[in-house]
Amino acid sequence: MTITKNTPFTKDEIVNLRELFDIYIKTVIDIKRKVCSAGCDRHFDSEKILLDQGSKQEDLWGGGIDLETKIIDFNSMINIRPQQGNTSNEIQDKTKRDEFEKLTKYFFKILYE
Repeated sequence: MTITKNTPFTKDEIVNLRELFDIYIKTVIDIKRKVCSAGCDRHFDSEKILLDQGSKQEDLWGGGIDLETKIIDFNSMINIRPQQGNTSNEIQDKTKRDEFEKLTKYFFKILYE
């Protein structure tokens, strides 16, 4: 199940987001509009949802969260954008990476309380 929203996920929503990978949830976040699409099978699925809702490609970054360790990763094929200076599947720009982490902690704040 994929859920896209601009407010934190509830405990029940997180249970539903675990559907595909159990302890890991893939996320794509529009770091400008502060919207998260999570629970996708492939990052490009959530990327498309956000683009259809008006997000701009340059504002979308992918990664995920390990629910057991609470470690956030910044790894997705959608992050490879040489035209934006991101030549890796990791978010390389520190500012964007920090914003992605901050927003992930906001959307999954129930895990950090």
